[in-house]
Amino acid sequence: MAIGVFDGVHLGHQQVIRQTLADARQHEGVPVVITFDRHPNAVVAPDRVPPMLYSLPQKLRAIASLGVANTLLIRFDRAFSEQTGEQFIRGLARDFGHLHSVCVGSEFTFGYKRSGNVALLKQLGAELKFTVHGLATLALDGEPVRSTRIREAVRAGDLDAASQMLGREYAIAGTVVRGDQLGRQLGFPTANLDVSGLILPPNGVYAVHARVAGREHRGALNLGFRPTLASPTPRLQCEVHLLDFAEDIYGAELELNFVARLRDEQKFPDVEALQAQIIRDLAAARSLTWQTPCAASVRRSQ
Repeated sequence: MAIGVFDGVHLGHQQVIRQTLADARQHEGVPVVITFDRHPNAVVAPDRVPPMLYSLPQKLRAIASLGVANTLLIRFDRAFSEQTGEQFIRGLARDFGHLHSVCVGSEFTFGYKRSGNVALLKQLGAELKFTVHGLATLALDGEPVRSTRIREAVRAGDLDAASQMLGREYAIAGTVVRGDQLGRQLGFPTANLDVSGLILPPNGVYAVHARVAGREHRGALNLGFRPTLASPTPRLQCEVHLLDFAEDIYGAELELNFVARLRDEQKFPDVEALQAQIIRDLAAARSLTWQTPCAASVRRSQ
């Protein structure tokens, strides 16, 4: 089994999971990935919760895409957080009957007050007869691949670097929620995504590919505070206009891949100027998404 938070399921996580799959094939066992429904800090250190790279459904899809048929999703609550590392592993050994191998990153810690680590796993492995793989951190361009490094790349708008470290095209996903209908009033209805808790690229307008209900669409994403449309309580908006689309998708999950950054967020002198710019943005998005069906990076259009 592989154990980890696995935010982003990046290249380093993938080597841990693939070691589990290889062990299972070699010993005719059942590979299992164990992960958690939230970042542990959400319970043990709420003031230090990092913004996540992936929503939970995204993470589970990424794990499954590696060929994992069995994922155990643990609810990380206060009671669970109070288990020691030893109690956690002994509980897994009891519940699974027998563990053949446990695969983690070499710096992985777990259990109450981080009482569990690779050394503890090896100690328990000797007693309970399982092998331990504490895999060294993977490096890319001479630097370790970590979720923290990928978050920094996303925050800086370097989505090409983020995609390289993820091992797949960077994307965000969220549930479509009801907004204030201002886009519709302007003549450009948008799907508003709930992306609370996620790290996001810099504010601006992007050409995107969108997936919803198993279908792909092209669109333009506005990420920002809509400075032209005055609001007494401005809040970050993640809203996408899907081209040639007019269906009700409230409550559905929408995933966005970034094709190109069209422009920065800006304040226009009036609504008419904003509408004119939106028309130009949509034309640019239409052209770029046709040209780039599977773009792997964001570039500024000329």
